[in-house]
Amino acid sequence: MAKKDQQNFGQGSASGLSTGNPLAGCRSHSRFQWDACSLIALTINYLRGPRRLVALGPRIALEVEGRVAKTSQGEVPVSKPWKVIIVGGGFGGLRAAQALRSDLVDVTLIDRRNYHLFQPLLYQVATGSLSPGEVAAPLRSILSRQKNTRVLLGTVEDVDPAYQQVFLADGAVLPYDSLIVATGSQTSYFGHNEWQEWAPGLKTIEEATTIRHKILYAFEVAERISDSVQRRAWLTFVIVGAGPSGVELAGAIGEIARQTLKNDFRSIHPEEAQIILMDFAPRVLMTFPENLAEKAHRSLTELGVQVKCGAMVKGVDKDGLTIEVNKRPDYIHAKTVLWAGGITASPLGRILTARTKAETDKGGRVKVEPDLTIPDYPDIYVIGDLGSAVDANGKPLPGLAQVAMQGGSYAGKSILRKVKGQAKLPPFHYFDKGSLAVIGRASAVANVFGLHLSGLPAWLVWVFIHLMYLVSFQSRVLVFIQWAIQDLTFSRGARLITGSAPTDFNFNKEVGGGGGTPESKTEPAAARQ
Repeated sequence: MAKKDQQNFGQGSASGLSTGNPLAGCRSHSRFQWDACSLIALTINYLRGPRRLVALGPRIALEVEGRVAKTSQGEVPVSKPWKVIIVGGGFGGLRAAQALRSDLVDVTLIDRRNYHLFQPLLYQVATGSLSPGEVAAPLRSILSRQKNTRVLLGTVEDVDPAYQQVFLADGAVLPYDSLIVATGSQTSYFGHNEWQEWAPGLKTIEEATTIRHKILYAFEVAERISDSVQRRAWLTFVIVGAGPSGVELAGAIGEIARQTLKNDFRSIHPEEAQIILMDFAPRVLMTFPENLAEKAHRSLTELGVQVKCGAMVKGVDKDGLTIEVNKRPDYIHAKTVLWAGGITASPLGRILTARTKAETDKGGRVKVEPDLTIPDYPDIYVIGDLGSAVDANGKPLPGLAQVAMQGGSYAGKSILRKVKGQAKLPPFHYFDKGSLAVIGRASAVANVFGLHLSGLPAWLVWVFIHLMYLVSFQSRVLVFIQWAIQDLTFSRGARLITGSAPTDFNFNKEVGGGGGTPESKTEPAAARQ
């Protein structure tokens, strides 16, 4: 019995309902009346939310657990479903909700957005291949046929583990019996959040459309200005971080410059754009086998991408970034800097650790037990990027969609088994299906079940898996059609410049103030030979 339960057991007063013991005033009743009182106590304690032992007198003790109340005289069924709150509608949260499809539980999924976002294809929104609606689907639509689940639009700003309540920013307070926290991660600037203004990350649709704006806008400005130094700065694109997201962004920008836009401008040669992929690590794709990383490096080079490894970013501003290579500083003039350099836990993770005194890793992820719960809080599950789980060898699991989805299914099944009174599941075991990264058309690397693939075979695997994991059938069809058109024509149909960015050019001031009219372009040197 937990210490908290031991403290509540046997407490009471003449007032009865005002203390932890709802039946302290029933001590003089007969045995028949005791049974009636036990039902009253069950109801009161269940409605209060937290489960605990309640002293009913010298002969009866009651424990509310799941849909069954265990007493010294047998089991009494609970009429109300087990309340489960899921915070976050990403891969982990959505998979947990789907695993909890049962009349035994009442599920509430809370998210700041009303949609589920397929983040692995977010870079294609950022580079004009797909529209936001093709990589996202409304949560209410996905769960519309799951009648035990409701979706709430809101932001969870606090959690009270002792009284099992979550607090929303609008003042709403929701009780729970089990809580699943799957709020994911956000871009990390390693203590320099001021860089975010000039170097957007790639975690949300808003960030993806901002990146799309910056990429396409840079070519438009270069077309308008005649100063060669300024033009070079606008045609220089730097991607910080050579993981899968950075590699995919760099490859996509290379295809845009050398294929999609090569015939669209009259004063510039888009194919002469300078694309730089940099990382402090010694090579690209550090989580991939070395031979696959080398093949990815070669594919990037073929697309005109310069790879700078061992480069540390020291500063980012409106005009470019300061780096350090081999302890020597350098400055790169670039109007478009994109950040794919790391992630950190979401803000709710810090709140949760403060309330539960849980430990975190260096990235702010909450360290969890083998069953994905917080130590000493078996009713709180932390999954996905927010949770720091380890494998059988004690190695932290990576922040991948597959880890989140498997963790969500595990948490959902664990809660159902608890409610049904079944034995606990064995510790969570992540089944590693492999890793994928795409560089361009018919160019990718894949480590699938230990099999190393590259080129067209890896690209076909990448296409199939990403299509199958899109949650909406409509999205699968639309994305397949878009990819087919793009692969045949190199056209990107979502090349729209929307919104604004801090690095935008002031045409009225710069061009109108004497910037000059750009001359028509001449053929590139390679074409004249």
